Amino acid sequence: MTLWFVFALMTVAAIFAVLWPLSRRGRADTGGSEVVVYRDQLAEIDRDMAAGIIGAAEADAARVEISRRLLAAADQGGREAPVQGSLNLRRTAAIVGLVGLPVIASSFYLALGSPRLGDFPLAERGRVADANQPLANLVAQVEAHLEKNPTDGRGWTVLAPVLSRLGRYDDAVRAYRNAITYAGDSADRRADLGEALMGTAGGVVTADAKAEFERAVALNGDDAKANYFLGLAAEQDGRKADAASLWQKMLAKAPADAPWRPLVQAALVRVGGSSPGGVSAPALPDSAVAAARDMSEADRGTMIKGMVDRLATRLKANGDDVEGWLRLVRAYLVMGERDKAMSALADARQAVANDADRLRQLNEGLKNLGLDG
Repeated sequence: MTLWFVFALMTVAAIFAVLWPLSRRGRADTGGSEVVVYRDQLAEIDRDMAAGIIGAAEADAARVEISRRLLAAADQGGREAPVQGSLNLRRTAAIVGLVGLPVIASSFYLALGSPRLGDFPLAERGRVADANQPLANLVAQVEAHLEKNPTDGRGWTVLAPVLSRLGRYDDAVRAYRNAITYAGDSADRRADLGEALMGTAGGVVTADAKAEFERAVALNGDDAKANYFLGLAAEQDGRKADAASLWQKMLAKAPADAPWRPLVQAALVRVGGSSPGGVSAPALPDSAVAAARDMSEADRGTMIKGMVDRLATRLKANGDDVEGWLRLVRAYLVMGERDKAMSALADARQAVANDADRLRQLNEGLKNLGLDG
Protein backbone atom coordinates (compact mmCIF):
# COMPACT_ATOMS: atom_id res chain seq x y z
CA MET A 1 0.00 0.00 0.00
CA THR A 2 2.82 2.43 0.81
CA LEU A 3 4.32 1.94 -2.63
CA TRP A 4 1.01 2.63 -4.36
CA PHE A 5 0.53 5.77 -2.25
CA VAL A 6 3.95 7.05 -3.33
CA PHE A 7 3.12 6.33 -6.98
CA ALA A 8 -0.16 8.27 -6.62
CA LEU A 9 1.63 11.28 -5.16
CA MET A 10 4.20 11.22 -7.98
CA THR A 11 1.40 11.10 -10.57
CA VAL A 12 -0.40 14.08 -9.00
CA ALA A 13 2.87 16.03 -8.90
CA ALA A 14 3.52 15.31 -12.57
CA ILE A 15 0.01 16.43 -13.58
CA PHE A 16 0.33 19.61 -11.51
CA ALA A 17 3.72 20.42 -13.05
CA VAL A 18 2.21 20.26 -16.53
CA LEU A 19 -1.10 22.01 -15.84
CA TRP A 20 0.26 24.88 -13.74
CA PRO A 21 2.16 26.67 -16.55
CA LEU A 22 -0.78 26.14 -18.91
CA SER A 23 -3.16 27.79 -16.44
CA ARG A 24 -1.21 31.11 -16.51
CA ARG A 25 -2.02 33.91 -18.97
CA GLY A 26 0.40 34.13 -21.89
CA ARG A 27 2.11 37.03 -23.59
CA ALA A 28 -1.08 38.17 -25.35
CA ASP A 29 -1.87 40.37 -22.34
CA THR A 30 1.60 41.96 -22.40
CA GLY A 31 0.96 43.69 -25.69
CA GLY A 32 -2.17 45.42 -24.31
CA SER A 33 -0.35 46.76 -21.28
CA GLU A 34 2.42 48.28 -23.45
CA VAL A 35 -0.13 50.20 -25.56
CA VAL A 36 -1.58 51.82 -22.43
CA VAL A 37 1.91 52.82 -21.27
CA TYR A 38 2.80 54.42 -24.58
CA ARG A 39 -0.47 56.34 -24.65
CA ASP A 40 0.22 57.68 -21.16
CA GLN A 41 3.67 58.77 -22.35
CA LEU A 42 2.14 60.75 -25.27
CA ALA A 43 -0.24 62.49 -22.87
CA GLU A 44 2.67 63.28 -20.58
CA ILE A 45 4.62 64.91 -23.47
CA ASP A 46 1.65 67.18 -24.13
CA ARG A 47 1.53 68.20 -20.48
CA ASP A 48 5.29 68.85 -20.38
CA MET A 49 5.17 71.03 -23.51
CA ALA A 50 2.20 73.02 -22.16
CA ALA A 51 4.12 73.61 -18.96
CA GLY A 52 7.14 74.79 -20.92
CA ILE A 53 9.35 71.95 -19.69
CA ILE A 54 10.29 70.85 -23.22
CA GLY A 55 10.28 72.65 -26.54
CA ALA A 56 8.13 71.94 -29.56
CA ALA A 57 10.96 70.28 -31.52
CA GLU A 58 11.81 67.94 -28.66
CA ALA A 59 8.14 67.14 -28.14
CA ASP A 60 7.71 66.25 -31.83
CA ALA A 61 10.76 63.94 -31.77
CA ALA A 62 9.51 62.22 -28.61
CA ARG A 63 6.03 61.80 -30.12
CA VAL A 64 7.49 60.17 -33.23
CA GLU A 65 9.50 57.61 -31.21
CA ILE A 66 6.67 56.79 -28.84
CA SER A 67 4.20 56.54 -31.72
CA ARG A 68 6.54 54.10 -33.47
CA ARG A 69 6.65 51.96 -30.34
CA LEU A 70 2.90 52.26 -29.89
CA LEU A 71 2.27 51.03 -33.42
CA ALA A 72 4.67 48.10 -32.93
CA ALA A 73 2.97 47.11 -29.67
CA ALA A 74 -0.49 47.41 -31.20
CA ASP A 75 0.58 45.33 -34.20
CA GLN A 76 2.09 42.65 -31.97
CA GLY A 77 -1.08 42.46 -29.92
CA GLY A 78 -3.13 41.97 -33.05
CA ARG A 79 -0.93 39.14 -34.24
CA GLU A 80 -1.09 37.30 -30.92
CA ALA A 81 -4.86 37.41 -30.66
CA PRO A 82 -5.29 34.08 -32.49
CA VAL A 83 -2.67 32.50 -30.22
CA GLN A 84 -5.11 32.84 -27.33
CA GLY A 85 -7.47 30.41 -29.03
CA SER A 86 -4.63 27.98 -29.72
CA LEU A 87 -3.56 28.17 -26.08
CA ASN A 88 -7.05 27.25 -24.88
CA LEU A 89 -7.02 24.26 -27.22
CA ARG A 90 -3.66 23.09 -25.84
CA ARG A 91 -4.92 23.39 -22.28
CA THR A 92 -7.98 21.32 -23.09
CA ALA A 93 -5.88 18.65 -24.80
CA ALA A 94 -3.44 18.57 -21.87
CA ILE A 95 -6.23 18.13 -19.32
CA VAL A 96 -7.84 15.37 -21.37
CA GLY A 97 -4.48 13.61 -21.80
CA LEU A 98 -3.35 13.88 -18.19
CA VAL A 99 -6.70 13.01 -16.62
CA GLY A 100 -8.38 10.93 -19.29
CA LEU A 101 -5.50 8.56 -20.04
CA PRO A 102 -5.10 7.35 -16.40
CA VAL A 103 -8.87 6.82 -16.21
CA ILE A 104 -8.89 4.82 -19.45
CA ALA A 105 -5.82 2.77 -18.38
CA SER A 106 -7.40 2.02 -14.99
CA SER A 107 -10.59 0.87 -16.70
CA PHE A 108 -8.67 -1.53 -18.94
CA TYR A 109 -6.67 -2.89 -15.98
CA LEU A 110 -9.79 -3.52 -13.89
CA ALA A 111 -11.38 -5.34 -16.83
CA LEU A 112 -8.38 -7.32 -18.08
CA GLY A 113 -5.83 -7.32 -15.24
CA SER A 114 -5.65 -8.99 -11.83
CA PRO A 115 -6.16 -6.29 -9.21
CA ARG A 116 -6.95 -8.88 -6.54
CA LEU A 117 -3.77 -10.88 -7.13
CA GLY A 118 -1.79 -11.21 -3.90
CA ASP A 119 1.54 -9.53 -3.37
CA PHE A 120 4.79 -11.38 -4.12
CA PRO A 121 7.34 -9.70 -1.83
CA LEU A 122 11.04 -9.99 -2.46
CA ALA A 123 11.45 -12.25 0.57
CA GLU A 124 8.95 -14.70 -0.92
CA ARG A 125 10.72 -14.68 -4.29
CA GLY A 126 13.90 -15.82 -2.57
CA ARG A 127 12.05 -18.92 -1.42
CA VAL A 128 11.07 -20.12 -4.87
CA ALA A 129 11.94 -23.78 -5.35
CA ASP A 130 15.45 -24.30 -6.63
CA ALA A 131 17.11 -27.63 -7.24
CA ASN A 132 20.28 -26.26 -5.63
CA GLN A 133 18.59 -25.46 -2.34
CA PRO A 134 19.09 -27.78 0.65
CA LEU A 135 16.45 -30.49 0.96
CA ALA A 136 15.22 -29.01 4.24
CA ASN A 137 14.40 -25.71 2.48
CA LEU A 138 12.42 -27.48 -0.21
CA VAL A 139 10.54 -29.48 2.41
CA ALA A 140 9.69 -26.26 4.25
CA GLN A 141 8.21 -24.83 1.05
CA VAL A 142 6.07 -27.93 0.47
CA GLU A 143 4.91 -27.86 4.09
CA ALA A 144 3.96 -24.19 3.75
CA HIS A 145 1.98 -25.06 0.61
CA LEU A 146 0.17 -27.89 2.40
CA GLU A 147 -0.75 -25.64 5.32
CA LYS A 148 -2.74 -23.55 2.85
CA ASN A 149 -3.92 -26.59 0.83
CA PRO A 150 -4.38 -29.40 3.38
CA THR A 151 -6.42 -31.55 0.96
CA ASP A 152 -3.66 -31.78 -1.66
CA GLY A 153 -3.22 -35.54 -1.71
CA ARG A 154 -0.45 -35.42 -4.28
CA GLY A 155 1.51 -33.00 -2.10
CA TRP A 156 1.24 -35.29 0.94
CA THR A 157 2.28 -38.26 -1.22
CA VAL A 158 5.43 -36.46 -2.33
CA LEU A 159 6.27 -35.10 1.12
CA ALA A 160 5.83 -38.26 3.20
CA PRO A 161 8.81 -40.33 1.95
CA VAL A 162 11.09 -37.29 2.14
CA LEU A 163 10.17 -36.80 5.79
CA SER A 164 10.97 -40.44 6.45
CA ARG A 165 14.35 -40.02 4.78
CA LEU A 166 15.06 -37.02 7.00
CA GLY A 167 14.21 -39.07 10.09
CA ARG A 168 11.10 -37.00 10.88
CA TYR A 169 9.00 -40.11 11.42
CA ASP A 170 6.18 -38.49 13.40
CA ASP A 171 5.64 -35.97 10.61
CA ALA A 172 5.96 -38.75 8.04
CA VAL A 173 3.22 -40.76 9.76
CA ARG A 174 0.91 -37.74 9.59
CA ALA A 175 1.82 -37.16 5.94
CA TYR A 176 1.14 -40.80 4.98
CA ARG A 177 -2.22 -40.73 6.75
CA ASN A 178 -3.17 -37.57 4.88
CA ALA A 179 -1.98 -39.12 1.61
CA ILE A 180 -4.27 -42.09 2.21
CA THR A 181 -7.16 -39.79 3.10
CA TYR A 182 -6.86 -37.38 0.19
CA ALA A 183 -5.09 -39.44 -2.51
CA GLY A 184 -6.69 -42.83 -1.90
CA ASP A 185 -5.85 -46.08 -0.13
CA SER A 186 -3.28 -48.49 -1.55
CA ALA A 187 -1.01 -51.30 -0.44
CA ASP A 188 2.11 -49.20 -1.04
CA ARG A 189 0.85 -46.32 1.11
CA ARG A 190 -0.19 -48.67 3.91
CA ALA A 191 3.19 -50.40 3.86
CA ASP A 192 5.01 -47.06 3.86
CA LEU A 193 2.87 -45.87 6.78
CA GLY A 194 3.74 -49.03 8.71
CA GLU A 195 7.44 -48.45 8.05
CA ALA A 196 7.15 -44.85 9.30
CA LEU A 197 5.44 -46.11 12.46
CA MET A 198 8.40 -48.46 12.93
CA GLY A 199 10.69 -45.46 12.61
CA THR A 200 8.94 -43.73 15.50
CA ALA A 201 9.54 -46.87 17.58
CA GLY A 202 13.23 -47.23 16.72
CA GLY A 203 12.77 -50.06 14.23
CA VAL A 204 10.36 -52.16 16.28
CA VAL A 205 7.29 -53.51 14.51
CA THR A 206 4.64 -52.17 16.89
CA ALA A 207 1.03 -53.27 16.94
CA ASP A 208 0.02 -50.21 14.94
CA ALA A 209 2.73 -50.83 12.35
CA LYS A 210 1.79 -54.51 12.08
CA ALA A 211 -1.85 -53.54 11.54
CA GLU A 212 -0.83 -51.33 8.61
CA PHE A 213 1.25 -54.12 7.07
CA GLU A 214 -1.70 -56.48 7.39
CA ARG A 215 -3.94 -53.94 5.66
CA ALA A 216 -1.37 -53.66 2.87
CA VAL A 217 -1.33 -57.44 2.39
CA ALA A 218 -5.13 -57.45 2.33
CA LEU A 219 -4.99 -54.98 -0.56
CA ASN A 220 -2.11 -56.77 -2.32
CA GLY A 221 -1.03 -60.19 -1.10
CA ASP A 222 2.32 -59.92 -2.95
CA ASP A 223 3.40 -56.57 -1.47
CA ALA A 224 7.07 -57.26 -0.70
CA LYS A 225 7.59 -54.59 1.94
CA ALA A 226 4.52 -55.53 3.95
CA ASN A 227 5.32 -59.27 3.84
CA TYR A 228 8.94 -58.70 4.82
CA PHE A 229 8.03 -56.61 7.84
CA LEU A 230 5.34 -59.06 8.89
CA GLY A 231 8.11 -61.67 8.94
CA LEU A 232 10.26 -59.26 10.95
CA ALA A 233 7.37 -58.84 13.40
CA ALA A 234 7.28 -62.62 13.84
CA GLU A 235 11.06 -62.68 14.40
CA GLN A 236 10.83 -59.91 17.00
CA ASP A 237 8.08 -61.88 18.74
CA GLY A 238 10.39 -64.90 18.94
CA ARG A 239 8.54 -66.85 16.23
CA LYS A 240 11.53 -67.46 13.99
CA ALA A 241 9.94 -70.44 12.27
CA ASP A 242 6.94 -68.33 11.24
CA ALA A 243 9.26 -65.61 10.01
CA ALA A 244 11.33 -68.11 8.00
CA SER A 245 8.20 -69.65 6.49
CA LEU A 246 6.87 -66.28 5.39
CA TRP A 247 10.18 -65.20 3.87
CA GLN A 248 10.62 -68.54 2.10
CA LYS A 249 7.22 -68.08 0.48
CA MET A 250 8.26 -64.63 -0.68
CA LEU A 251 11.42 -66.00 -2.31
CA ALA A 252 9.56 -68.89 -3.91
CA LYS A 253 7.17 -66.54 -5.71
CA ALA A 254 9.63 -63.74 -6.48
CA PRO A 255 11.51 -63.43 -9.79
CA ALA A 256 15.21 -64.15 -9.70
CA ASP A 257 16.10 -60.51 -10.23
CA ALA A 258 13.83 -59.11 -7.51
CA PRO A 259 15.84 -56.27 -5.93
CA TRP A 260 14.84 -57.23 -2.39
CA ARG A 261 15.96 -60.89 -2.62
CA PRO A 262 19.36 -60.27 -0.88
CA LEU A 263 17.60 -58.66 2.08
CA VAL A 264 15.15 -61.54 2.53
CA GLN A 265 17.90 -64.11 2.07
CA ALA A 266 19.99 -62.36 4.73
CA ALA A 267 16.97 -62.37 7.04
CA LEU A 268 16.53 -66.11 6.46
CA VAL A 269 20.14 -66.75 7.43
CA ARG A 270 19.58 -64.69 10.56
CA VAL A 271 16.67 -66.87 11.73
CA GLY A 272 18.36 -70.11 10.69
CA GLY A 273 16.32 -70.73 7.56
CA SER A 274 17.36 -71.20 3.95
CA SER A 275 16.20 -70.13 0.56
CA PRO A 276 14.04 -72.46 -1.54
CA GLY A 277 16.25 -75.26 -2.83
CA GLY A 278 18.42 -75.19 0.32
CA VAL A 279 20.74 -72.42 -0.87
CA SER A 280 21.34 -69.75 1.73
CA ALA A 281 22.42 -66.22 0.92
CA PRO A 282 26.16 -65.93 1.36
CA ALA A 283 27.45 -62.50 2.20
CA LEU A 284 30.98 -63.70 1.33
CA PRO A 285 32.52 -65.22 -1.78
CA ASP A 286 31.58 -68.83 -2.65
CA SER A 287 35.18 -69.97 -2.11
CA ALA A 288 35.08 -68.78 1.47
CA VAL A 289 31.77 -70.54 2.07
CA ALA A 290 33.21 -73.78 0.67
CA ALA A 291 36.29 -73.54 2.89
CA ALA A 292 34.11 -73.07 5.93
CA ARG A 293 31.92 -76.13 5.41
CA ASP A 294 34.15 -78.49 7.37
CA MET A 295 34.79 -76.06 10.25
CA SER A 296 33.02 -76.00 13.56
CA GLU A 297 30.41 -73.32 14.08
CA ALA A 298 32.76 -71.29 16.29
CA ASP A 299 35.66 -71.51 13.83
CA ARG A 300 33.39 -70.66 10.92
CA GLY A 301 32.10 -67.60 12.75
CA THR A 302 35.65 -66.50 13.57
CA MET A 303 36.75 -66.90 9.97
CA ILE A 304 33.79 -64.97 8.61
CA LYS A 305 34.26 -62.20 11.16
CA GLY A 306 37.95 -61.95 10.23
CA MET A 307 37.13 -61.63 6.55
CA VAL A 308 34.53 -58.97 7.26
CA ASP A 309 37.00 -57.05 9.43
CA ARG A 310 39.61 -57.16 6.69
CA LEU A 311 37.06 -55.93 4.17
CA ALA A 312 36.15 -53.06 6.49
CA THR A 313 39.83 -52.14 6.95
CA ARG A 314 40.43 -52.15 3.22
CA LEU A 315 37.44 -49.95 2.56
CA LYS A 316 38.58 -47.41 5.13
CA ALA A 317 41.86 -47.12 3.22
CA ASN A 318 40.17 -47.05 -0.20
CA GLY A 319 36.52 -46.04 -0.07
CA ASP A 320 35.89 -45.92 -3.83
CA ASP A 321 34.84 -49.58 -3.99
CA VAL A 322 31.04 -49.32 -3.98
CA GLU A 323 30.54 -53.08 -4.39
CA GLY A 324 32.83 -53.63 -1.44
CA TRP A 325 30.75 -51.30 0.74
CA LEU A 326 27.59 -53.14 -0.28
CA ARG A 327 29.16 -56.51 0.58
CA LEU A 328 30.23 -55.15 3.95
CA VAL A 329 26.78 -53.82 4.79
CA ARG A 330 25.18 -57.09 3.66
CA ALA A 331 27.63 -59.10 5.74
CA TYR A 332 26.82 -57.12 8.89
CA LEU A 333 23.11 -57.65 8.25
CA VAL A 334 23.60 -61.39 7.84
CA MET A 335 25.59 -61.48 11.07
CA GLY A 336 22.77 -59.68 12.86
CA GLU A 337 24.93 -56.61 13.58
CA ARG A 338 22.60 -53.93 12.28
CA ASP A 339 24.34 -51.10 14.15
CA LYS A 340 27.60 -51.89 12.36
CA ALA A 341 25.72 -52.11 9.07
CA MET A 342 24.32 -48.60 9.63
CA SER A 343 27.75 -47.31 10.57
CA ALA A 344 29.26 -48.84 7.43
CA LEU A 345 26.45 -47.30 5.39
CA ALA A 346 27.29 -43.85 6.78
CA ASP A 347 31.01 -44.36 6.10
CA ALA A 348 30.24 -45.45 2.55
CA ARG A 349 28.18 -42.38 1.80
CA GLN A 350 30.87 -40.14 3.19
CA ALA A 351 33.55 -41.87 1.12
CA VAL A 352 31.74 -41.40 -2.20
CA ALA A 353 29.95 -38.14 -1.42
CA ASN A 354 31.96 -36.22 -4.03
CA ASP A 355 31.33 -38.74 -6.82
CA ALA A 356 27.75 -38.49 -8.11
CA ASP A 357 27.90 -41.76 -10.10
CA ARG A 358 29.29 -43.82 -7.24
CA LEU A 359 26.83 -42.24 -4.80
CA ARG A 360 23.92 -43.12 -7.07
CA GLN A 361 25.23 -46.70 -7.45
CA LEU A 362 25.58 -46.98 -3.68
CA ASN A 363 22.05 -45.71 -3.02
CA GLU A 364 20.59 -48.13 -5.56
CA GLY A 365 22.43 -51.02 -3.93
CA LEU A 366 21.22 -49.99 -0.49
CA LYS A 367 17.66 -49.91 -1.74
CA ASN A 368 18.11 -53.46 -3.01
CA LEU A 369 19.12 -54.40 0.52
CA GLY A 370 15.95 -52.84 1.87
CA LEU A 371 17.75 -49.83 3.30
CA ASP A 372 16.86 -46.22 2.57
CA GLY A 373 19.03 -45.10 -0.35
